[in-house]
Amino acid sequence: MFMSDDKIILRAIEPEDLDTLYVIENDEQLWGRGVTNVHYSRYILHNYIAESKGDIYADRQVRLMVENAEGETVGIIDLVDFDPSHLRAEIGIVIQRKFRHKGYAYEALRKMLSYASRILHLHQLYVYIDSDNDISLKLFQKVGFCRTVCLKDWLYDGKSYHDAILMQYFL
Repeated sequence: MFMSDDKIILRAIEPEDLDTLYVIENDEQLWGRGVTNVHYSRYILHNYIAESKGDIYADRQVRLMVENAEGETVGIIDLVDFDPSHLRAEIGIVIQRKFRHKGYAYEALRKMLSYASRILHLHQLYVYIDSDNDISLKLFQKVGFCRTVCLKDWLYDGKSYHDAILMQYFL
């Protein structure tokens, strides 16, 4: 898969992305922002890359690398928990710290929304965002997601519980 415009490219994960994937997946500062809270070994991530079929129906997910125009890998965007009966999936995005606040997340989300609609024919995407994460809440609102519900004490960061905002986008 290769989706490009002037600012970013979304592409399939390659074996060369193992180190980037390892750093992002094991960033404990991100754990309080979502549902991941375990370390992944290089071995597990290597096997994930090797065994992924690149088919949302087989894998129940699609994970794409986000590259900038200079060819630098700036982050990851994915659709997970794909439900083929209801044509919906959860969306997630992580932009590496040194590349944040440059518009990459916005462009990657726009491109993924187009892909989910035109190619995958999904009905909706959803995301859970920590209610304190104003940057992500504004980003998803900017691309058209609507706040649906507040889930009380949904996320635990190891010290305290946080509310999560469920946001949806209908394609």
